[in-house]
Amino acid sequence: MITALALVGCDLRDVEEAEPDSRIPEVPPNLAEAIPVPNHNPLTPEGIALGRMLFYDPGLSANGQVSCASCHQQDKAFSDGQALSKAGVSGKPLLRHAPTLVNLAWMDGMFWDGGAKNLEAVSMGPLTHADEMGQNLNSLLLYLRQHRHYPAQFEKAFDTDSITSPLVLRALAQFQRTLISANSRYDRYVRKEPGGKLSSLELQGMALFRRHCDSCHATDFFTDNRYHNNGLDSDFPEDHEQLAYGRGRITGIAQDIGRYKTPSLRNIALTAPYMHDGRFGTLQEVLQHYSSGIKSYATLAPQLQQNGSTGIALSLQEQQQLIAFLHTLTDSTFISNNAYGNPWELQ
Repeated sequence: MITALALVGCDLRDVEEAEPDSRIPEVPPNLAEAIPVPNHNPLTPEGIALGRMLFYDPGLSANGQVSCASCHQQDKAFSDGQALSKAGVSGKPLLRHAPTLVNLAWMDGMFWDGGAKNLEAVSMGPLTHADEMGQNLNSLLLYLRQHRHYPAQFEKAFDTDSITSPLVLRALAQFQRTLISANSRYDRYVRKEPGGKLSSLELQGMALFRRHCDSCHATDFFTDNRYHNNGLDSDFPEDHEQLAYGRGRITGIAQDIGRYKTPSLRNIALTAPYMHDGRFGTLQEVLQHYSSGIKSYATLAPQLQQNGSTGIALSLQEQQQLIAFLHTLTDSTFISNNAYGNPWELQ
């Protein structure tokens, strides 16, 4: 892992060569018309490039060894392959599974419970949490202000010689808004582009998906950006600051207990394990849960309560058809796009 000391010694050439790839990306037509951005934080190539530098810099952590990319790795569609990561500065397992970072610009709530309202707010938690990056904000700003490259990069991005916490968060948000994935074989199929052929097994899986799954995993974002109790548990203890309550922890409303944000299914074959606590290691386990493992609770999603029974009855053959379709959502260009890669790696 690159240390903060190594970053200070990086050649500025490596940063400058990364900037042309930090252009504002185009949005695939089946996804949306444009990237939504707040008025106070418009996307610029300079802001995106700075956010990318910060995202990959372990110098932002208290021990100089943990970056945002420690838990959000590009080859795993910006997830980490762990149920509960121990990559933070404390070495303790986190209490929630690190989610994939994809198409975040269109989300209206972040984290599994929607505890952060926007991308400008989402990074503050990981930066300062004792079990994640554990950073003191005054120490962070001192590190950035004394760095060989950051003062010039902040000047270029925000036209100011002042480095502040809000500007750090704005730069990180700009980079994360560019993490757009919509170039899978499925996307090429719906756009009628070359390379968009689906097999009969995959088409059967797509039909099943549209019948059983897309009320929550909706549109080509494959999420409705809402919160649902999908039958994982029938008991929700109040320990760990009511973390098990899911959305109910944020709203304080009983009807929200056990509800978690619907994750996007894009690149789902790359982002195991699954659920907010990473309890399922494979897609087969996930589908077996929906077929026969649903647990009842007052807030259970109505989509999982049909005709007097719970769950979605799926034969083993239907489960294999669904899994085949889900694999068509893998976007190989997303996980190999140099514009999303580590700008600090020496060439």
